[in-house]
Amino acid sequence: MPLLGCIADDFTGATDLASMLVKHGMRTVQVIGAPGASDPVPDADAIVVALKSRTSPVEQAVAESLAALAWLRAAGCRQFFFKYCSTFDSTDRGNIGPVADALIAALGCGFALACPAFPANNRSVYQGHLFVGSALLNESGMEKHPLTPMTDANLVRVLSRQTDGTVGLVPFATVEQGPAAIRDAMTALKEQGRRYAIVDAVSNAHLAAIGEAAASHALVTGGSGVALGLPENFRRAGLLPVLSDPGALPDATGHAAVLAGSCSRATLLQIATARNHAQVLELDPLATPDAKTLAAQAIAWMQGKLGAAPIVIAASGTPEKVAALQQQLGRDAAGALVEHALADIAEALVTGGVRRLVVAGGETSGAVVTRLGVRRLRIGTEIDPGVPWTFAEGSGPSMLLALKSGNFGAADFFLKSFAMLEAR
Repeated sequence: MPLLGCIADDFTGATDLASMLVKHGMRTVQVIGAPGASDPVPDADAIVVALKSRTSPVEQAVAESLAALAWLRAAGCRQFFFKYCSTFDSTDRGNIGPVADALIAALGCGFALACPAFPANNRSVYQGHLFVGSALLNESGMEKHPLTPMTDANLVRVLSRQTDGTVGLVPFATVEQGPAAIRDAMTALKEQGRRYAIVDAVSNAHLAAIGEAAASHALVTGGSGVALGLPENFRRAGLLPVLSDPGALPDATGHAAVLAGSCSRATLLQIATARNHAQVLELDPLATPDAKTLAAQAIAWMQGKLGAAPIVIAASGTPEKVAALQQQLGRDAAGALVEHALADIAEALVTGGVRRLVVAGGETSGAVVTRLGVRRLRIGTEIDPGVPWTFAEGSGPSMLLALKSGNFGAADFFLKSFAMLEAR
């Protein structure tokens, strides 16, 4: 039976979490969408259910998350994890607080920690404030996010606005003292009637200590970083053997391509870096605000270009271009335009023989995976922190996929991804 059941609020976040679990010795399968009662349980130590609920209406996000939880409980999972972005992407209405509230109520546990820290990707929490590198969250560029602008770095305040429960803090000084001190602090907060504890973390050692302190918790919430310490808990309990290669994947031969819809600074830099090494098409949704026409432009361009060397097709744009498109079409319509166009292009790429595909952006990844009919991903080796190669199982042609959060990856991520496959 699986040991750890996870619910992620977007597709790249799910892959990020799954990669962390594989890296620390758990065979992990990512399931796309809440499974049905008749869906078989994968042969894995951990299952990550990938939802597209980060920016969906609150009621829908809660319902989908509870359906995923019910299936994971029926599958026999012993502990549960609610994964959200390491930049705590949400609005004052949700969806982190309402979903976590619903999961706590369903499990009857009354309390959960919240820690989005991921030091390997420059996300840290200190005195309850979220930093991206040396900048506070609201000064990192996330304050301009087109869907979930983050204008407050104080996570105690942010989460308090999303829940009818109360939120406490386990500060840096306590975390520095190790698992026992963290455990005692969380117990004290629960006994005081707090529903959540924001937990500081600025290093992997902190994350490991937090994971150990949460060994008996029914529910853990956070970014993928805090999952770092969970596999060892199962080993200590004699439930998880040491595996030589938990991330082994089959090969998939075919053409190579990148699809980018994220407008994050990291993705824009990755596109710029790729220009000198690969054929790059940058679509302009503002000039062509029609998904079918935009996709047709890309499909015409890629003819004769597919091969072993990757091509890059991007609908990403600067914050100014995104704002102009949203003003012209409205926020939701602008996002839907890009997602529909890139889903059409992904379908054409696979029909054209692409079997190694990198997708940049959580919303883009959700649209692409849904269009391709992918239902399960076997998680493989990490390319950059939080982004592994995966193998699509049980749906359509066998292929390798890398689903990248917009904010993740080094400047040469696209090039590194395919070089890594060639080196296997």
